[in-house]
Amino acid sequence: MKIETSIVIPFYKNLVLLKKALKSIKKQSYKNYEIIIIYDNPRDHSLLIKLKKTLKNKFKKIKLIINSKNIGAGLSRNKGIKLAKGKFIAFLDSDDYWNKDKLSIQLSYMKKYNIDFSHTSYRIINLGNSKRKIREAKNLNYLNLLNSCDIGLSTVIIKKKFLRNKFLFPNLVTKEDYVLWLRLSKKGIILYGLKKVLSNWSNTPDSLSKPILQKLKDAYRVYRQYESLNPISSILRTIILSINYIKKN
Repeated sequence: MKIETSIVIPFYKNLVLLKKALKSIKKQSYKNYEIIIIYDNPRDHSLLIKLKKTLKNKFKKIKLIINSKNIGAGLSRNKGIKLAKGKFIAFLDSDDYWNKDKLSIQLSYMKKYNIDFSHTSYRIINLGNSKRKIREAKNLNYLNLLNSCDIGLSTVIIKKKFLRNKFLFPNLVTKEDYVLWLRLSKKGIILYGLKKVLSNWSNTPDSLSKPILQKLKDAYRVYRQYESLNPISSILRTIILSINYIKKN
């Protein structure tokens, strides 16, 4: 059977959470997929050995790409995209996980309405306490996306044909997904939001999204470098984006 969906997972550190992510894929009611893991921590040989052992014993038939140097999550995803055989690309970060009907429901929705890009509502899991929030998905275009990045990366499915050339992840520590969504929406692709809660985002203490200074720096680069706004507009957009982020959290 021809593979329909490729699941791309960059992996750097937490093997326990990666196992949880992979288990959530294994439990999917939809089965026509491949999994591509990009290992981005080549200096940690002991972790790589543990990863290979885990895949061999419990999660077979997974493509494992080992980076020769650390290149970050965005560029690692690009490598996975280029090797993907599926018509659809589904993104999953290694510390997140899906509900069992996530792929089935979302892909059926995309096929029924001939949708190129979709994302879903998701649950925020704060590790270490029981506090949980729901982030609701909505249809987005370029103008409303400029003010707030309301897309959970691990909820996204997109047709592979749109991911090529400049429509890939840029080399940023954070906000790399935001740049790509802006580029796609600027091209006229509607970013459809499925309101069902189908994914779970783990709010981990060591998440790359945590350092405030890095987030501000990358947000400014999004507007100044990638959207070509002038310095004043870039600063104002960064402030608006930060305010909206604080409101949501």
